[in-house]
Order: sequence, then C-alpha cells, then structure tokens
Amino acid sequence: MDYAQNFKDLDSLLIDRDIDNYSIRFFTNYKVNKFSVLNSYYDVKFTPNNRHGIGFGVANKKMILDIGFNLKNPNKEETARFDFQGTAIIKKRNYTDLYIQSYKGFQAKNNFGESSVFRGDMRSVSFGFNYLYTLDEIEFSYSLLKAGLLDEDDKDVFITGGLGVFGMFDYFSSDTSVLSEIALEYFNEQADIKRYQGVTVGVMGGAISYFKIKEDIRAAVNIMPGVGVMSKKITLQDGDYKPEKPILYKLDFSLGLAYQLDRLYACLTYNNGLYATDFGYDNNYRLNIGNAKLALGYRLGQPNKKRKLKQSLFEE
Repeated sequence: MDYAQNFKDLDSLLIDRDIDNYSIRFFTNYKVNKFSVLNSYYDVKFTPNNRHGIGFGVANKKMILDIGFNLKNPNKEETARFDFQGTAIIKKRNYTDLYIQSYKGFQAKNNFGESSVFRGDMRSVSFGFNYLYTLDEIEFSYSLLKAGLLDEDDKDVFITGGLGVFGMFDYFSSDTSVLSEIALEYFNEQADIKRYQGVTVGVMGGAISYFKIKEDIRAAVNIMPGVGVMSKKITLQDGDYKPEKPILYKLDFSLGLAYQLDRLYACLTYNNGLYATDFGYDNNYRLNIGNAKLALGYRLGQPNKKRKLKQSLFEE
C-alpha cells in the first residue's frame, strides 16, 4: 500500500494551497439550541439566554472555521454553553456539516399563561452530522457564498439536488422534573421527565440553489428534509420507559445573501434545523437548532485574478 500517495490525496482534499481562496473574517452571530415538550394542547419551551456573540475566523473553498464568544447580559441569568457548527465541501459534490452543542441553564416558557422561570439545573447536549452527495458540483454554492468567494463566471441561476445520510445524539436532563409542578397539571404522568436520550440514524434528501442577483450580489437557498430511526429512553421521576414509535423527522434549511466589493465582502446567513419525534402517551418533543450570522471579510488574494488572466490570454 502506498501510504505516501494516500496521505497526499487526503492532503489535497482538506488543504487549499491557493491564497486567492482565503479570507479572514469578523462576525456577529445568534445561536440557539432550544427544545419543547408538548401535547395536543399545551407546550413548554426551553430557551437559552445570552444567544448573541462575536468572533473571528478564516474561510477558503474547502471549509469555514469561525471562533465565537458569547455576549452576556448582566440582567439575565447566564446559560453556560459550548456550541460548534462547521460546514465543508469535499471534491465539489460532498456537502457535510457537523455540530456539537452543550448548554446548561434554560428559560422555561409556556403557552398556558404561567410566568417563565430560569432553570439553572437543566442541561442539553446534542451532536450530529449531515452528509449530502449532490448530482452536480456545488463548490460555488452556499459555502462559497459564506466564504465571500463570488465568481463573475457563475451561472445566473443554479439548482441541484442530492441524497445523503445523517446521524445525531440528543440528550436533556434536570435535577428534578423538567416540568414544574404547575406545568404538570397540564400534562399526564408520563411527562414527569427527569432525563431523555436518543440516538438517530437516517436518510435525507436536499435541494441546493444559488442565484446571481447582480455581479456583486449572490443569494442561496438550501432545503434538506430527512427521516430517521431513533432509539429513545425516557427516565421519569419514578421509573423509565422507551417510546414505541422510533421515527424522527427533520427539516434543515439555509438562507444566504452576500455582497462583494473588490477584496471586501459581507455575508448574511441563517440556518435552522428542526427535529420532531414522539415521546408516547400523547407527549411529543421538538428540537430547534438555529444560527444567524453577519460576517465581514477581507480576501487575502485578488478576487478576479483568474478571470483577468483568461481575458489577457484571449486578447493576446
């Protein structure tokens, strides 16, 4: 086996050596990992505080790496959190993203008129991945828009689809029941939940689109629905059980808008992942993973160097 050749192939997949494809960036973002326990009539939502942040990063054709810091509100209880979300495109047809999230401390809200309460004992952990193989090359689609790599040769409209897989681990717990004594009056005994965990594998489809609004303005819209099989376990204050229905439904969608001026660019993106499954006994669970970001970047190389080179060769 030629290990040197294998390493070289892997290196070419992950490392972009063209300085024209790199940019440094500063951003402000809004991240949230919120979930709900609900039945046919009532809903209790758990939402983290200090959802806004600032940060910096680096982007190229193959991946975007951003490091953010949360902005704390001194008038609100703090949610302790670790939140990593990343996207990469490998060999132009393999769209992948990864998320790792750990939150502790949630604001409990409801739709039956009771006051919201901050639950510092509540913890949520989620991590997973999405992988989509596309019918056409997508290296100039959503990820390049986020990286500020706008090419004048792009098509005015580009739409393609793909198929893929996803997997996730999801967990939440509290020292006592996640629902307060007042909230439990609106639910049944099986909603007296102290801990939940679930592992999912599934299949997904996707539609990826990209639009040239003007020469220096681009937009993108991606939609990726999926369905998976989930192994779930729910621990109550007294006992535990495994829900009979194993199905989990998900819908991921992304919106993006970018503007480029020579080496400078601005990019506004919004990503949202919705996950839904059945807890049994007329109780249900919803998870919402969202991320909005405004990034201001500076290209390290000449944005249109390759295009200008083509033009000069043609003129000669």
